[in-house]
Amino acid sequence: MNTTIGLVLLLFCVSATAQTPVGALGGQVNFINSDMAVLEAQDVRKDLACTVTPDKTPSLGFDLRFHAGYEIAVPMKELGSGDDVLTILFRVTSQNRTDEPYYFVQHVRVPPLEETTKGDAQLEGMIDLGEGNYHVDWLMRDRTERVCSAYWDWEASLPPKDKGIEVAIGPGVVDKAQYEQFTDDPPVERSQQATPLNIKLLVNFAPQNFDSPALRPIDTLALVSILRQISREPQFGKFSLVAFNIQEQRVLYRQQDSDNIDFPALGDALHTMKLGTVDLKRLQEKHGDTEFLTDLITKEMHSEDHPDAVIFAGPKLMLDDQVPAESLKPFAADVNFPVFYMNYALNPAAVPWKDSISRAIKTFKGTEYTISRPRDLWFSVSEMVSRIVKSKQGRMGAVAAR
Repeated sequence: MNTTIGLVLLLFCVSATAQTPVGALGGQVNFINSDMAVLEAQDVRKDLACTVTPDKTPSLGFDLRFHAGYEIAVPMKELGSGDDVLTILFRVTSQNRTDEPYYFVQHVRVPPLEETTKGDAQLEGMIDLGEGNYHVDWLMRDRTERVCSAYWDWEASLPPKDKGIEVAIGPGVVDKAQYEQFTDDPPVERSQQATPLNIKLLVNFAPQNFDSPALRPIDTLALVSILRQISREPQFGKFSLVAFNIQEQRVLYRQQDSDNIDFPALGDALHTMKLGTVDLKRLQEKHGDTEFLTDLITKEMHSEDHPDAVIFAGPKLMLDDQVPAESLKPFAADVNFPVFYMNYALNPAAVPWKDSISRAIKTFKGTEYTISRPRDLWFSVSEMVSRIVKSKQGRMGAVAAR
């Protein structure tokens, strides 16, 4: 039996030499000589019984950062009556930057425990990496100075077919894990060679499983990563965003003609979703979801903001009735910009058929990309940028020739 205890975790990180105290967020953390001696000794210690299981290989996420972590199992009997603090200190050294190791400190507050509590306490940690080879020196100690230590190596590398991908963290760089999805992006240096492109994004924020009663972090991670990858493209200068949800048949968030995407505001809007709540009015509307999608596409594709491209994104959307083509054809001929659909499907083989948005954008001769892996995101955005730039140049050339 494994028992997970309630924990308060504080994760700090800094790049420093072995002799320099760790300057941590939220306070000053100083090295203890005995801790450094354990890290340098490279001896596996079990004074404090624990089992450390690191990931075998760092994995590239949709955010284009390599994620690497470890799990710790501590027998509950080792924690006594609780009310203790476990201190985890580990050092990550890049093979190519051995003189600049990164130090992380993690403090785990153990709550009071019943004497009869059995099983293991399960703890974990995670960091982000750039490409490269790394060595990890790890230890955990309690207030009585009992120590558990472990050592391992990680290699973060792209397979040969993915070498064109630009990882979000530089080679040999270590960073703390990014747990919050809706933080502001740093400023992007936009291209000065041409007029920045105006992009409109229509994103269906919905679970992979259409009938799920909640929108989980795994559901939003890829969609937010799609938005970030697009917003970081130097050739794009203006963004209009319409975040919607088909189940609730409403627009959750709208941002018009902005220099960047307001991710914190988007996150706040998504928190208003109540997928598990049944609206009786919507139940009475037999084809309300199809009508909502039809009205949304008609309005946004026929708007007067003149985008250089419209990009749909979201999980597969299998509605009982399709968007009627006759509703879209009257103004399809006036759409002189490319239309794309980034279909986020964790398991494309599970539902191999075209979905409702895919069928709808055929009227506009749209292009669909299936996004199931990080490489799909990278290469699809790269191709979209190229096609949007060529389309804009073609329209400008046609105007100049008149």
